[in-house]
Formats: sequence, C-alpha cells, structure tokens
Amino acid sequence: MAIGVFDSGVGGLTVHRELVNRFPDRDFIYFADQANAPIGGKTGEQIVDLTRGGCETLFDAGASLVVLACNTASAVALRRLQQTWIPEQKARYGRPVNVLGIIVPTIEAATGLPWTYEADLTARDDKVEAIDITGVFSTAATAISRVYEIEIDKRREDLAVFSEPCPGLAGLIELGATTEELKVVVDEHVDALRRRIGRHPDTAILGCTHYEIVADLFAGALPPGTPLIHQPTAVADALERYFARHPEYDLGSSGRRSFLTSGTAGPQSDMVNQFWGAPLAFEAI
Repeated sequence: MAIGVFDSGVGGLTVHRELVNRFPDRDFIYFADQANAPIGGKTGEQIVDLTRGGCETLFDAGASLVVLACNTASAVALRRLQQTWIPEQKARYGRPVNVLGIIVPTIEAATGLPWTYEADLTARDDKVEAIDITGVFSTAATAISRVYEIEIDKRREDLAVFSEPCPGLAGLIELGATTEELKVVVDEHVDALRRRIGRHPDTAILGCTHYEIVADLFAGALPPGTPLIHQPTAVADALERYFARHPEYDLGSSGRRSFLTSGTAGPQSDMVNQFWGAPLAFEAI
C-alpha cells in the first residue's frame, strides 16, 4: 500500500517532494494525467471526471490515501468525490481509502486558524475594514470557484482576498518554457493584480502547484519581503496531523517511489529535473 499523489502534470511534484521528505519511509505513487493537462480551463464536469479517473488509477495501483496536489481538482471535484464516490470505493477495494485536497491546509496556513473555525458573522461590525490583502494566483477554474475568497472570509474579517487567474501559465511550465518566457508572464499577472487592487498584496498564495516551481519569479515580481504561502509545507503539516488521527490507513514502509503518467513516458523537462534535484522519468500506464 502507499500514499498516492495526483496532478494533471508535473506541478504536483512540488507537494510530492515535500511529502517524501516528511515521510521518507512511506511508499509513494505519483500520477500525472499529462494526456489531459492542463485541466484549469476545462468544465466542472470534466474536472470531476478526470479527477475521479486519476484517483481510481492510484487506488488500483495500491494507494490507500490520495492527495490531490492540484488546486483546481481540490476546488472543483474534492467535495463531490468525498461525499458520493469514496463510500462506494471503500466497499469496492475492501480497505480504508480516501481523497484529500490541498486547499484546506493552505487556508489554515493563510489565516492561522483551524479549518473548523468560523467567525461569528452575526457579531460583525459593518464598519470593520480589511487591513491586509491576500493575493491568490491560480488557474481560471480555481479563480471562478472563489474558494479562497469564500473560505478565508468565513474566518478572518481583517483579510481581503483577490484572485488573479493565470491562464496558460501551468501549461508553459508543463512544456518546460524558458525562465525568460515565464518571467514575462508572471510579471504581467503580478502587475495586473496590483493595478486591479490599487497596490501589491500583503501576502500571496501560489494557488496552483505548478507555480511553486517558479516561486522565485513570483517573489521577484512582488515587493521584496512579501510573504508567500507555500502549499507543500502546509500540506505536509496537515497530513502529519491527519495520519496521527487515522492510523487505519496502510501507507507502506519500504520507501518505494513510483512515477506514472497518462502521457508520454520518459524524462521530464530540464526545469523539472532541476527542481526535483535529479533526472526524473515517468512510466506510462
């Protein structure tokens, strides 16, 4: 058995690497649905179907727990899969299985509050104005869902959230675009957000795991010292707590690492290899 990590492409490797470092003895299976990437511009039903298929691939390969290392999948598909699909899969596989997302840990990190906390909206003072701004750079689907605006607003009345959709950026990273090409796109989106809200955000969330690969470009485009909420660390922290509460999952103990793709097998781009720290090749399924 193992921990499964799903993404439409290589972006989820940012989360996967942190999880491997945090749980080095556990077995991991990574699945990149590159044949259907990117999914940020697809319809809601398409995203649900592709996410379900990815999770099924990982369960079939031996995963007991799947982490959706994709904001789009987490925002659009996670709740539906947990409520209507996972109960059937527990019976089908005859073992505990589940799917977890990455948005809940990110919101906990951004607000400094547990997911179970919700502010008392009835006690709000209408005169209170947001004093800090959080910018979220994401795919179009994640931005349309407004999940970050909705969930952060439930918990912190002193934070205002503005999302900046970055269509095409994940695809460029997936294709191994040059740093110079990516810098132009990142600079444009950071400036677009600045112009829309009148100033730069006080903190920023990289709301697509692909963006973590070019986190240095976002840091360079934002004012020096602007805090970035790093999803990989937040997810690893949350998963550590989850494992302590749920010892029923068989996560393996041999340190096995498998990398699967629905796309073309073989080595990944130089950018991915540089990020991973070693040459990385995927096996086709």
